[in-house]
Amino acid sequence: MRLKKKMGTTISKMFDDEGEDFFRKVEEKITLKNLKLQSSVISLGGGAFMNENIRKEVLKSHISFWLNWNKNILLGRIKNSKKRPLAINSSDNQIIDLIQKRSTIYARALFEIKCDKLTKNEVVNKIIKIYESN
Repeated sequence: MRLKKKMGTTISKMFDDEGEDFFRKVEEKITLKNLKLQSSVISLGGGAFMNENIRKEVLKSHISFWLNWNKNILLGRIKNSKKRPLAINSSDNQIIDLIQKRSTIYARALFEIKCDKLTKNEVVNKIIKIYESN
């Protein structure tokens, strides 16, 4: 299916209709294009930083943050989420395995913020503080 036609659909629908590989190609194309924008903040989805091309560009030219949450907190957020195609039919152990596998890649971000005991405002303030000191 053509990319332009798919742009108005949800991620879950794209996964269902075209598969993860198609979605990842779309994600890469859009993310790399957006990474060229000046003065922007981009929040990458869970799998985007796993893409080597995206990760190389982020690490080469941008400030990156890994918002590190306890795996049980993440499990509670991800489990049964219809917005998370990889987790929809996954067991708790499969989701935790995915979190742990991805964490080794996320750890390559320039900065890590341990978020477990922080409010949203505290996380934002930490990001701003780090950004302003660079």
